[in-house]
Amino acid sequence: MTLRRPLHLAPAHEQLSALRERTVTSRALLERYLEHLSRTGPGLNAVVTLDAGGARAAADAADRHLAATGEPLGPLHGLPMTVKDALETKGLRTTCGSPGLAEHVPEQDADAVALLRAAGAVIIGKTNVPVMCQDIQTSNPLFGSTRNPYDDTKTAGGSSGGAAAAVAAGLTSLEVGSDLAGSLRLPAAYCGVYALRPSGGAVPTRGHVPRPPGWLTGSDMLAVGPIARTAEDLGLLLDVLAAPSPADAAAWTLTLPAPAHRNLADYRVGLWQDDPHCPVDGATRALLDRVAGLLRSAGATVDADGRPVELADSDRLFQRLMYATTSATATDTGFADEVAAADAIPADDPRGLFPRSRTMRHRDWLLANEERERLRARWAAYFATHDVLVTPAAPTAAVDDQTAVPVPQRYVTVDGEKRPYFDQTAWLNLAGHVRLPALVMAAGRTPDGLPLAVQIIGPYLADRTVVAVAGHLARHLPDPVRPPAFTA
Repeated sequence: MTLRRPLHLAPAHEQLSALRERTVTSRALLERYLEHLSRTGPGLNAVVTLDAGGARAAADAADRHLAATGEPLGPLHGLPMTVKDALETKGLRTTCGSPGLAEHVPEQDADAVALLRAAGAVIIGKTNVPVMCQDIQTSNPLFGSTRNPYDDTKTAGGSSGGAAAAVAAGLTSLEVGSDLAGSLRLPAAYCGVYALRPSGGAVPTRGHVPRPPGWLTGSDMLAVGPIARTAEDLGLLLDVLAAPSPADAAAWTLTLPAPAHRNLADYRVGLWQDDPHCPVDGATRALLDRVAGLLRSAGATVDADGRPVELADSDRLFQRLMYATTSATATDTGFADEVAAADAIPADDPRGLFPRSRTMRHRDWLLANEERERLRARWAAYFATHDVLVTPAAPTAAVDDQTAVPVPQRYVTVDGEKRPYFDQTAWLNLAGHVRLPALVMAAGRTPDGLPLAVQIIGPYLADRTVVAVAGHLARHLPDPVRPPAFTA
C-alpha cells in the first residue's frame, strides 16, 4: 500500500487497511499519534485528558488478537481515536468541562463509546468542551480554551470544538461528538472538517453529559455523531454508531437505506443560499454560487427557488423546544424562581421567549411538538421532489474568539453589520428539532485561509444519501489545505 502522507495523518480508511494488512501494528500507529500529540497538542489544547497507558494496553491487545486469529476485532480494529469529553468513558475521567465533575470517573461507557470499543477502536483520550456543552465556542475553567487550528484568534466553535480541532490537526482521524444546537456542525465548519448530525434516534445517546451522570433519559433534541476529514471516513464511523440502544438490540436492528443514487448527475438538489432571518456574508454567498455551479456542471438538477419551511418560524420553534429540554435538570427551587420570572413578563415581550419556553406547561409542549410534526411533514413533502437541500453552514467563516466577553455582550459581524451571537447556528437549527440528517463539509476558503462550509440536509433516515452527496461534491472541489498543526 502506497501512502501519500505519514500514516497517522492519512484518512482513517487507509489506516485501517494498513492495520488489517499488518503493514503497521496498532501499537506503532498509536505511538505515532502520541508523538504528534506531544508536539502539537499543547498549543491547540484540543485533547484535555490523555490515557496513554490504557491506549497502549488496548493497542497491544488488538495486535495480539490479530496475530492469534488473523481476524480483526471489528471495523475499527486497532484504530486510535479520541472522544468528546461529554461522553462517559469507563475508568477515564469525564468532566464535560465542569468543575463539579472534575474528578468524575464513570463506571460505564456511554452507549456510543461502547459501540466504538466493540468495533475495536483504541480510545486515546477526551477532547475539550465548554462547561456542560452550553456554549458555541470551547472554553472552560478546568482546561482553558481550544484554539482554531487555522488561526488562534478565532474560535474553534462549540460545543464539539476540541473534537473538530483534533481531527483538523491530525491528532485523531475520527471523533464522536454531539449536537443539540449545531454543536457538531459549527465546529466542523470552523475547523474545515466533516461532521454528520444523524437522523434522530439513529445513534444511542445514553451516557451523554448533560444529562447528569447516571441519568437514563436524554434530550429529544440531542444527536451523537461522527467527525472526520473525508466523507468516506464519516460513513465508516456512521456504520459503527448507527445501532439500537443495548436495551433494544435483542429485538431489532437498524439498517439505513443506501444512497438515493449512484451518480451525482441523478440527484435533485435544492439550494437555499441566503435568508433575511439570518443573512450570510459575501464570501458565503459566493461559495454557494460556486457549489451550485459545480453541481450543475456535474449534471445534477439544482432548484434554487423552493423552500421547505420559513427559516424564521422554524428557528423560533427550535428555540422553544431547545429551551424546554434544557430545563430537565433545574433544581426545584431554581425552577420555581424561573416560573415566577416567566409569569412576570408581558405576553408580547420578546424577552419572554427563553423563560416561557423553559417553564412551559406540558400542554404547551404537546402543542409545540405537534407543530414540530407538522414541520416534519412539510420537509417530507419537499423531499418528495428533492433528494437533498444545500444551505450555508454558518453566516461567516470562524469568528473571533470571545471567551473573555460576557455572553450578553457577544456578537458577530456579517458584511460589516453586527448580528446576534447565536445567529451562528440559525442555519444549523433547521434540521435539529425535525430529526433530519445534516452534514457539514468544508467547500472553500476565505482570502485569509479560513475554511468555508456548506450544509447538506436530507430526508429522515437518508443519512447515507447526504454522506454520498458530500463525497461526490468533494471530488469536484480542490484538495483542502490543512492547518499548520497538520504536519508530520
